[in-house]
Amino acid sequence: MAGVQSESIQFTRGEIEMTKEVKQIILRPIITEKSTRLKDTNREVCFEVAPGANKIEVKRAVEEMFKTNVESVTIVKLKGKVKRLGRSQGRTKDRKKAYVKLKKGEKMIEYFEAV
Repeated sequence: MAGVQSESIQFTRGEIEMTKEVKQIILRPIITEKSTRLKDTNREVCFEVAPGANKIEVKRAVEEMFKTNVESVTIVKLKGKVKRLGRSQGRTKDRKKAYVKLKKGEKMIEYFEAV
């Protein structure tokens, strides 16, 4: 795979280089009851990620942004819902979520450290 190029990553002799910015991959944290429960019990953190991002890019982005080690990444694709307003009909946008599990002994990611 040496020399094969993609829109988001570049392969060179076994090394993978990111060509997207970290903030283009991780859009925002998702803070719900479920994600809070997963954070406390399983050491998993939930993020909304770019629709074209893959597991490797999400793992590298989280490790670079939060200076922590990631054990695994699970990605979930969510279809947009059909919404109506009177006679007009539309859809909400499709989304992609990533559940990131941190290694044992790593510091838990805190969203509101600066507050």
